[in-house]
Amino acid sequence: MTPCDKILKAALDHKADIIGLSGLITPSLDEMIFVAKEMERLAIKIPLLIGGATTSRTHTAVKIAPRYSAPVIHVLDASKSVVVCSQLLDENLKDEYFEEIMEEYEDIRQDHYESLKERRYLTLSQARKNGFHIDWLSEPPPVKPTFLGTRVFEDYDLRKLVAYIDWKPFFDVWQLRGKYPNRSFPKIFEDKTVGEEAKKVYEDAQNMLEVLIDQKKLRARGVVGFWPAQSVEDDIHLYAEDATPQAAEPIATFHGLRQQAEKDSASTDAYHCLSDFIAPLHSGVRDYLGLFAVACFGVEELSRAYEQECDDYSSIMVKALGDRLAEAFAEELHERVRRELWAYCRCEQLDVADLRRLRYEGIRPAPGYPSQPDHSEKLTMWKLADVERCTGIRLTESLAMAPASAVSGLYFSNLKSKYFSVGKISKDQIEDYALRKNMSVAEVEKWLGPILGYDTE
Repeated sequence: MTPCDKILKAALDHKADIIGLSGLITPSLDEMIFVAKEMERLAIKIPLLIGGATTSRTHTAVKIAPRYSAPVIHVLDASKSVVVCSQLLDENLKDEYFEEIMEEYEDIRQDHYESLKERRYLTLSQARKNGFHIDWLSEPPPVKPTFLGTRVFEDYDLRKLVAYIDWKPFFDVWQLRGKYPNRSFPKIFEDKTVGEEAKKVYEDAQNMLEVLIDQKKLRARGVVGFWPAQSVEDDIHLYAEDATPQAAEPIATFHGLRQQAEKDSASTDAYHCLSDFIAPLHSGVRDYLGLFAVACFGVEELSRAYEQECDDYSSIMVKALGDRLAEAFAEELHERVRRELWAYCRCEQLDVADLRRLRYEGIRPAPGYPSQPDHSEKLTMWKLADVERCTGIRLTESLAMAPASAVSGLYFSNLKSKYFSVGKISKDQIEDYALRKNMSVAEVEKWLGPILGYDTE
């Protein structure tokens, strides 16, 4: 994360017309608020653009814009920033444009605060009573993995991964989006508007991919691990290989978050938590949990080299391909886990299209994503599997993974496990979660800001 003082110094030194902040993970949101406050304190009047995967128009309007009297505008993606910048830099248009934005953001703030009043939540104890319940004694017993502990994969064969690449996000990088029925790959090539450009970019990608693999310019490394595991309410305790869980101390604990937003009165849906998919300690049923971390190395060095040659196209291309290869690595490895490493689905026969549609058994949720929005759970993963030493994948101060072309997550084998979104949660769960994690409520609120069902101010 680039420090605030460095950003502002560069903006002033270079007499910037506009400052742009991009955030990929939750801690970036607090940093953006801090930057806006500092700009106001220093009486800077440069327009501030907000973007990135973790940002939203609502968060910008509610949390950032009120801290800064100059224009603060959320930009959905890079292509939209051109229009915004042209309006902000046009002396005849900028004042009227800023007034429109201020009015729009005031409406968003009012709608947000009204929605907070209208939302209803179960208490945490009620949500737990209405959790997803599995009859563990009547279900087939959990399958024991073929090994316990970790296994490292050095210099993984990139050619094995190419067939698993999901190309749709690749085209999204280039802002190439076909219209129905030509949104998916390879139908995008038939789209009247972007089809030809998509073909060209895809051909360039194939050529670069061939060179990257042939000349070993990129390398893939990863680690997989499995441990005995039991759930205790919303937490999952992991144990040493030879331990008896009922009599042993856990070697690690993954903390879960449970859905609390009240569902429709006619709904029979459960209030899910990831711990629901692991056999409870009191059941006497032995269960297991897995984890993985994979990455594509060499991407950032190549990207910088292309930038130095003023070849922005190739710089973006290699980053896009690195991200796709890392995701493909996660997909291919999960298939191996199901069929041979954990082997709970030895006879699985799915094609790549089936994998895209999540038709496999089990799940691989990641910290920082909807089923467990807390990025700090990665710290437990990294310590348990010694991920940085085994693979070279490290966690930054904001708990993003480095290199950026990296994917990590947990493996659940239960056939009833599924992906879900925790959604907004109330303060009683935040307080309970802080106690379980031995963190302050304020620190938990920082990490879970986007899912708080209440205003902290």
